[in-house]
Amino acid sequence: MSKFKRYIFNPETLTYEVKERSARARFFKGVLLFAASLGMAVLYAWIYTSVLGCDLPKTMALEKTNTRWNLKMDIMNSQLDRYAASLESIRVRDDEVYRSIFGMNEIPDEVRNAGIGGVDRYSWLDEAGPGSLLKSTKVRLDMLSRKTYVQSKSFDDVSVLSKRAGDMVLCIPAIPPVDPAPGTYRISSTFGRRTDPVSGRSAYHEGVDFACHIGNPVYATADGTVVKVQRERFGYGNNVVIDHGFGYKTRYAHMDEIDVKEGDTVKRGKYIGTSGNSGKSTGPHLHYEVMYRDAHVNPYNYYDLSMTHDEYMSLIAHTNE
Repeated sequence: MSKFKRYIFNPETLTYEVKERSARARFFKGVLLFAASLGMAVLYAWIYTSVLGCDLPKTMALEKTNTRWNLKMDIMNSQLDRYAASLESIRVRDDEVYRSIFGMNEIPDEVRNAGIGGVDRYSWLDEAGPGSLLKSTKVRLDMLSRKTYVQSKSFDDVSVLSKRAGDMVLCIPAIPPVDPAPGTYRISSTFGRRTDPVSGRSAYHEGVDFACHIGNPVYATADGTVVKVQRERFGYGNNVVIDHGFGYKTRYAHMDEIDVKEGDTVKRGKYIGTSGNSGKSTGPHLHYEVMYRDAHVNPYNYYDLSMTHDEYMSLIAHTNE
């Protein structure tokens, strides 16, 4: 085995003496020194992190980077708050003004807030931890994008109807369904709560009853399409429902004769049949209903019973030429 020489001064002989050491001894000494150094390093790291509560330089660098990104996402969420508020304001105007004007139903919340993918759509962000700001921001951004798309499609629909706004005037049920000449009819029951003439119990009357003789002509009160023609022994009896578009429908019930069929297109003032006493009726009359966006409304707010006979008949004659 090779030897390594080491000179050591001897104070007694005042000379340098050679002390030989094997390579093995030197190797083990190096190993011990390395192990001691490693142990000191570990001890230093433990004291630095656990005792003193300090972070390692690499950890501190990562935390600074993470803090910068969280700050950027906080700013992004603040912007998303403003965008969400603006979109909500647009939604309110769309549902309560634009769509209401043209008789369009509001877009259901389940459509506006529809999901944007399966449960695994954001699984790639799970590594950021539960409730991570990155994942919640991504979900929120996608949801706003979806709502914006739905709102854009809504405006497209409103735009199509707005181009037909001139037709809307003719589609509002604005005349009485019978000739308003004095002496030809009387209002036997108004819209609202009343005592049912058959059962005697309190009930809500969803239309207006025009008491008149059987065979009195009945006319469509606005342009539209006949969507229902029924002949029943009970209930409404012989009745017609016309869809006028823009959210409006009208019903003419307890008729005697019906002169239209489902699918017919009618104009305001078009003759559609005669009044009668069919169905659940206690006397000859025409039951007339106005529905707006599937809700019954008071017909009195739509027609003008002060029209003269000549004014009404001139309109009827023009339509039925």
